[in-house]
Amino acid sequence: MAAYGKASAGRYNRDMAGKGRPFDGLLNLNKPSGITSARALDRVRRITNVRKSGHSGTLDPMASGVLVICMGRGTKLTERLMDQPKVYAATARLDVTSDTFDADAEVRAVPVAEPPDEHTLGAALREFEGRVEQVPPIFSAIKIGGRPAYKLARENVPVRLEARVVSVYWLCLSRYEWPEVDFELCCGRGTYVRSIVRDLGERLGTGGCLTRLERRAVGPCHVTGAITLEKLRDTPLETAAIDLQTARKLLDAPPVIPPRPQTT
Repeated sequence: MAAYGKASAGRYNRDMAGKGRPFDGLLNLNKPSGITSARALDRVRRITNVRKSGHSGTLDPMASGVLVICMGRGTKLTERLMDQPKVYAATARLDVTSDTFDADAEVRAVPVAEPPDEHTLGAALREFEGRVEQVPPIFSAIKIGGRPAYKLARENVPVRLEARVVSVYWLCLSRYEWPEVDFELCCGRGTYVRSIVRDLGERLGTGGCLTRLERRAVGPCHVTGAITLEKLRDTPLETAAIDLQTARKLLDAPPVIPPRPQTT
């Protein structure tokens, strides 16, 4: 409502939620790029004053889009949310790479004698569809001996991660103009888009660096219905969030794989 400014909306949420009062449900947050998922969660806690909360799948700092925040008894839905199919839109460059395989680290040029044509690129992308083995990036949150791999990598400790089987339901080329590639994919839990970009470069004999990533959907939670941190400050939590009963109904239905986009 227009009567609620930023300050009054903040007071409204504090009055309704109370300090530390649990709220049971889910919040479909549109995380901005440039902050970690943990920082986004902390900001949600500060705005809503709901302390018992967590997110259902990390987005890298560079990435934006759907980050589902589980609140109160909604935290029991975390595993079910992580099992939902996820849709991403991405951009990569094939003439550079970096230690993290994205633009959050210093990029370096990769000489390419002959850029691949669109047919070759599309065929290479299709090879990543299905149940495939994938080695996660060493700059990831996977724990080794209780410590995140990325912390060990930053300390120059040798890190070796084993290949894991992940599911890529579809992967579509959206645009190609050397050296940039736009693509969309739908995948299961544990899939690293950075690893796909790394492996794509290896197959093509090019570089591979992710420069943009947006998570457009996690199961029934879509980016078109996600709320920004700025808007959350102006919106009562009961309006912004999905209540527990509705959330359970949404997740009780079998997961639905979104259709492959139509390509021209």
